[in-house]
Amino acid sequence: MANEAVIIELLGDRGDVINFTIADATDVPKGSIMELTDERTCILMSAANKPIAGIAASEKTSGDGTTTIGLYTYGIFDLSTVAGGSMVLGADVVSSGAGNEFDNFDTLDREKGYVIGKSLATGAASTVNAVLVRVF
Repeated sequence: MANEAVIIELLGDRGDVINFTIADATDVPKGSIMELTDERTCILMSAANKPIAGIAASEKTSGDGTTTIGLYTYGIFDLSTVAGGSMVLGADVVSSGAGNEFDNFDTLDREKGYVIGKSLATGAASTVNAVLVRVF
């Protein structure tokens, strides 16, 4: 995968890592954006307009026997802006779909749990920008 989130600064209790259940047969690169699918269960982000569980704090290899993964939920991260999208200083940021790319939020994204945080910079399409991530 590409465009993984990169830590600038972890906040709270070292990023407020929360453990989630994940299928053993899943490959997850560190820094991947994870989608909340069920009670404390996650998968790699599959599409736009999905609830965000957090950012993978470590790599997980398919078939390694583990069924839990720790996710960062609080910190400042460099996130990639989707081609054709943008980030506006202070605006809420949401996933644009699979591929670890982000865009400004649309109507009702906040109410539905799709927001990952607030942009700390204004950025054009296909750039990397600082985002204050605050999930939950």
